[in-house]
Amino acid sequence: MNTDPIADYLTRLRNALKANHRVVEIPASNIKKEITKVLYHKGYIQSYRFDDTSVQGTIKIALKYNPATKQPAITKLERVSTPGLRKYAHVENLPRVLSGLGIAILSTSKGVMTEKEAKTENVGGEVLCYIY
Repeated sequence: MNTDPIADYLTRLRNALKANHRVVEIPASNIKKEITKVLYHKGYIQSYRFDDTSVQGTIKIALKYNPATKQPAITKLERVSTPGLRKYAHVENLPRVLSGLGIAILSTSKGVMTEKEAKTENVGGEVLCYIY
């Protein structure tokens, strides 16, 4: 049994990027689907598809690479808040990743969003991960 599904999601993405895979398949959950949508809208992944044919369902993610250098679009994935130690941020103390070059994904009362969107919505929340 997996006690931290978001860490498992990030690890599967990280391993697929290191192995230069084009597509990675991940067991689905609502929070993982929302994180995937944020990654797509911010340009870190090429495309995604939710497959709900089985009971749990899966997420198929097409990873994005630079065509010239073959470097992945995602350099680092870092889990911040864990089940044993939750990290929350108030709207005035939202984290900035690499001085604004990366994103922090937050789980807020208005849904899963980046720190920039949370600042415009004027909400704080649990800091799930940093991506750059």
